[in-house]
Amino acid sequence: MTDPFTTLTLSLSGLAGVGIIAAAGLSGWRGWLQLQHSQIIRSSDDDASIAMPHAGARIEMADLKERIRKLEAIAAGVDL
Repeated sequence: MTDPFTTLTLSLSGLAGVGIIAAAGLSGWRGWLQLQHSQIIRSSDDDASIAMPHAGARIEMADLKERIRKLEAIAAGVDL
């Protein structure tokens, strides 16, 4: 038979280890939530700049749309 003190010591050590891992995981989870919260706040502040894109962005979007149209025509086998 095993010694009851050895069994108790191993059980308490395992419980302490699980507690430490749970505390570290909870701390990481709270940090991740705080990071997500700050990113949401920061992105809501940037919404004003997204509403009115500058001319360079509009030109780039038009260029990308034109490239997509050409690639779709090539994929469909249409000569431009």
